[in-house]
Amino acid sequence: MSEALTAAAPAHGRAAPTEWGSREMQGRLRRRYAAEQRFRLMGIGAFLVAAGFLVILLVTIVSAGWNSFRSAEVQVPVVLDPVTLGVAPDERDPERLARADFQAAVAESAARAGLPPFVVSDGGWLAVRERLASDPSLLGQTVPMWLTAQSHIDLLAKGAFDLESDESERAVSDLEVETFRALKAEGKLRLVLNRHFLFGADSVDPELAGIWGALKGSFLVLVVTLALSFPVGVFAAIYLEEFAPRNRWTDMVEVSINNLAAVPSIIFGLLGLAVFLNTFNMPRSAPVVGGLTLALMTLPVIVVSARAALKAVPPSIRDAALGVGASPVQVVFHHVLPLAFPGVLTGTIIGLARALGETAPLLMIGMRAFITSVPQGFTDPATVLPVQVFIWSDNVQRGFVEKTSGAIIVLLLFLLLMNSVAIFLRNRLEVRW
Repeated sequence: MSEALTAAAPAHGRAAPTEWGSREMQGRLRRRYAAEQRFRLMGIGAFLVAAGFLVILLVTIVSAGWNSFRSAEVQVPVVLDPVTLGVAPDERDPERLARADFQAAVAESAARAGLPPFVVSDGGWLAVRERLASDPSLLGQTVPMWLTAQSHIDLLAKGAFDLESDESERAVSDLEVETFRALKAEGKLRLVLNRHFLFGADSVDPELAGIWGALKGSFLVLVVTLALSFPVGVFAAIYLEEFAPRNRWTDMVEVSINNLAAVPSIIFGLLGLAVFLNTFNMPRSAPVVGGLTLALMTLPVIVVSARAALKAVPPSIRDAALGVGASPVQVVFHHVLPLAFPGVLTGTIIGLARALGETAPLLMIGMRAFITSVPQGFTDPATVLPVQVFIWSDNVQRGFVEKTSGAIIVLLLFLLLMNSVAIFLRNRLEVRW
């Protein structure tokens, strides 16, 4: 034995690599720990860089868009003259009063108050109509009202322009600046919650443009997408994973589904244009068409993720259920699917999040239309939040810059809310084994 140990001993008196107290092994350990430390620092650095870019993105969007949730209003003594409004002096019918010429009344009242025509927004008469409809007894009186200011006055009130710079550089005239300062000094200018932005639809005037129409359109589109893609995708995944025979035909179907999950979204837009609009003559710019188009795009993602979730369920669950006499259908729907459902919901969340941010397929089916009214149903003309952001970002008016960032904030909040609800349902339905 001693001879074997002697023979196995290293030559020239060096320490064996397995001797942890040797200098060679200590050097190896130090290099290994240094490499692990470098890898850890690289991971922390990558996380900090990603978090930094995210913070920069959020700060940029919020700082540029939070003013869109505020609106400037100008106090104007509105003369509700029946002659100017074109109604009888004793008129009290709300429908006839709603058809009165409020634009002329606002323009005449602003001129009497000495206000230039660029102060009050073209949509300021809407507040006058609402006030008179709520109290018809005001007809014939002069009522001080807060009316929406035009875009440049609105931006000046929010500090969007550098008043110390040259007139050619700040995009507003000296007269507009002087009028703004005079209104502010007299207390006739205030900032309030922007109801037009929160509860209105699109408009050619930036101070009147709203996000509610696009937000409701996105909701209707996602309802159609979820109602079609979720059940079809889940049942297709169950069949392919649990019941379909293993042959070349099912292999071709699986390969086709995997390839469809990577197809560019604009291809699905062309498909929706060819099938739903040109073949079936469905209404253009309708949420039902947008939902069907996005369902085609989302379906492969849900099928692939649902199959992965079903495959992750241990085979022992199936064997145990079959061992106590359950049928194959009972095994799937009573045991396998409840355990795989959290993973199925995860894939659905990913698919709907992708659908919510898509623009190209919806542009192909005409959802880029200028929609000035909030959609009331699945067949009404509508647009969605990403398309609304695209439209506003392409507008040259300065007031739409903050509206674009504000719409992005609403889009992110809507996505966060949708994902939060889905994650909550996933956690509630999660079954541990």
